Amino acid sequence: MKKVLLLVGGCLLLVSSTIAQTVSQRLQKAFQQFEADSQLKHAISSLYVIDAKTGEVVFDKNSQIGLAPASTQKIITSVTAFELLGKDYRYKTELGYTGKIENGSIDGNLVLIGNCDPTFGSWRWATTKPDTIFKNFSQSLIKLNIDFIKNSYDYGILHFEDQNIPNGWIWQDVGNYYGAGASALNWRENQFEILLESGSSIGDSVKVVKTNPTLENFSVFSEVKSAAKGTGDNAYAYLPIGLTGIIVRGTIPANEKRFPISATIPYPVSQFSGELFASLLINHRISFGFNKQQYTSVLNGNVIKLRTDYKDIYTHYSPSLDSIIYWFNKKSVNLYGEALIKTFAYEKQGFGSTDSGVAIVKKFWKEKGLDPDELNMADGSGLSPLNRVTTHAQVEILKYAKTKDWFQYFYNSLPLYNGMVMKSGTISDVKGFCGYHKAKDGREYIFSFLVNNYNGKTSAAVNKMYTVLNELK
Repeated sequence: MKKVLLLVGGCLLLVSSTIAQTVSQRLQKAFQQFEADSQLKHAISSLYVIDAKTGEVVFDKNSQIGLAPASTQKIITSVTAFELLGKDYRYKTELGYTGKIENGSIDGNLVLIGNCDPTFGSWRWATTKPDTIFKNFSQSLIKLNIDFIKNSYDYGILHFEDQNIPNGWIWQDVGNYYGAGASALNWRENQFEILLESGSSIGDSVKVVKTNPTLENFSVFSEVKSAAKGTGDNAYAYLPIGLTGIIVRGTIPANEKRFPISATIPYPVSQFSGELFASLLINHRISFGFNKQQYTSVLNGNVIKLRTDYKDIYTHYSPSLDSIIYWFNKKSVNLYGEALIKTFAYEKQGFGSTDSGVAIVKKFWKEKGLDPDELNMADGSGLSPLNRVTTHAQVEILKYAKTKDWFQYFYNSLPLYNGMVMKSGTISDVKGFCGYHKAKDGREYIFSFLVNNYNGKTSAAVNKMYTVLNELK
């Protein structure tokens, strides 16, 4: 009987080995064809595939070469967040006051302590929408019978660095919605909508119709031109140094009346100040001993560096981390990654900064057995072209995630492309995919595929990458 069992077991191992060899051979052939394509003539590519159950290496090409990962880097930040913060972690934003309350009046200042919550004012959850937050803030004041605030507004940034944008981000990105950096107080995901109206002829000027919301202490200037019908959105927002305005350049199609593009809110503190001022005054009849311009002047100071003498009124809590990660990966929200990186540093060291957060990520994975030099990271989202990560490190992190009790929450956050559960990444001349796939034969794979410096259209490169990955099906 033992001999029979050994024989059966040996046959199963032989079949498994044969299948593995076949998949490896197919990948080898497909990858060779991929690299020989003229679009990859000056590119460097890396593909690393393992068996999800056994850890056996199925295919390896350049897995120890650090490449720009673009948004596939978000899987590193996501998995680290689940481990360091926990799936139930919630950000909190505190409303308080200084001085005393007498006869319905605060004789001091309102105080807002931000803790880098990237969802504060987001439209993605009912509890985080601006109207809900304003309602909760006003009701907390009304419960204390407050109808007058004598002085101004203080913002607490004790625990986070002043620099919103990570080093290495490029100018073309930081003015646009996907280039919004993270600060102690984030608002509306630090982005706003610009509605543009184009002319009837190619080359006509394009004017700004309005912004949503209306900007506080900031302007938008258009240098956009009208282009041929069907050319799409080729307009980019720029933040010129030293100017209090955004310049939009590029083209949009002719004959558009309200063409929307999204840009960065450069000063979320000021934006929140103005909107809250209006909400309290107009909707809730709470008056002030100062005007709106003074109220939004926090850009020029009036920011708490150290404050211990305020009293709490209300605490707003963000959605839980598992929900934040869902949108972080599903919609590739760069702001969330930058907030998370700073939050790692804040929670572990008491002060949130990008550089400290990156160091904590590298230290964590070194303790798990990864060479920290495989994670040459500059940010939390992958937007920086300075990032260099190996496909080996990404696959090891994805493999680690499968062993954790929170794995399903992470898995559910990954998009579906080409019939495969994987995170994509795109920056200039960079494309990547990494994730999980279960083949028709039941075998499961974990993979990372990065390509840097391809030429031509991204869509063409993507289709060629899919052809390689299809060998896992």
